[in-house]
Amino acid sequence: MDEHKLIALVLSGDAAAERRLYDLHVDRVYRLMYRMAGDEDLAQDFTQDAFIRAFGRLREFRGESAFGTWLHSVAVSVALNGLRKVRRFRSREVELEEAGALAGTTSRSAEPDLKTKLWRAIDRLPEPYRVVFLMHDVEGYTHDEIGAVLEVPEGTSKARLSRARARLREALAEFAGEWVS
Repeated sequence: MDEHKLIALVLSGDAAAERRLYDLHVDRVYRLMYRMAGDEDLAQDFTQDAFIRAFGRLREFRGESAFGTWLHSVAVSVALNGLRKVRRFRSREVELEEAGALAGTTSRSAEPDLKTKLWRAIDRLPEPYRVVFLMHDVEGYTHDEIGAVLEVPEGTSKARLSRARARLREALAEFAGEWVS
């Protein structure tokens, strides 16, 4: 059954059609949410919230793009809003940890490995760069798809990816030097 028929059935209250539409898209939405959040619990929460929001706004879907593209734009919005809340909370936690470190109550662990440094560097990218990097290089979206989801021109997506890669090269240059020497 094609997605437009499924959407019509969902809008008429068909729970089985809603489940089918969910099943068609949940894996890709979850992978993106996991890459954006870097945390399984957050990814599950964001995935659930994205589908709740999408099904709640399904009447707004006009069919001008693929349903998956529209759904992913909803999911990215949910994740970005959720990550802002999480970062505000975590920044408060860091302030408390730093206060504890000044009092000599915490110690630093050994230098992190490449994977840890890479994910930290990705997390430190400006949000627009990070989202495009994750969607393109990690999840395999095309620039056309990214542009549709983020509502930016394809060229903007390409520029953001280029800048993200440059910043990651810069952030990891010191670590790369350790492997060369």
